Amino acid sequence: MLPAAHRMRASTEFAAVLRSKGSGRAGSKLLVVHLRKPDDFADTVPCRVGFVVSKAVGNSVVRHRTQRRLRHLMADRVIQLPAGALVVVRAQPAASAASSAELGRELDRLIPRALAGAA
Repeated sequence: MLPAAHRMRASTEFAAVLRSKGSGRAGSKLLVVHLRKPDDFADTVPCRVGFVVSKAVGNSVVRHRTQRRLRHLMADRVIQLPAGALVVVRAQPAASAASSAELGRELDRLIPRALAGAA
């Protein structure tokens, strides 16, 4: 499970990642990863991860299952991210039918690409 200190909850944090010009973005047919590198003063703050799973993914049960799987997968990958980074993982509709292994492979592929694209 993703520790509470690593969860993004405030809409202002989501907006900072999704609308910032300095954010890196990498996408596929399953997921889109948005990443904003930390500010200079954010080295002591742990990285935080948020999830966007829209109604296009499926009904409430499917959306929550998809989000739980992504949250579990990101718990293992949060140590790869720099301290203070903000990450938003957006699920595409195809993510609901994908296995956890497929989602994990996509995260492993997309996170470095988003990190490289962040200014």
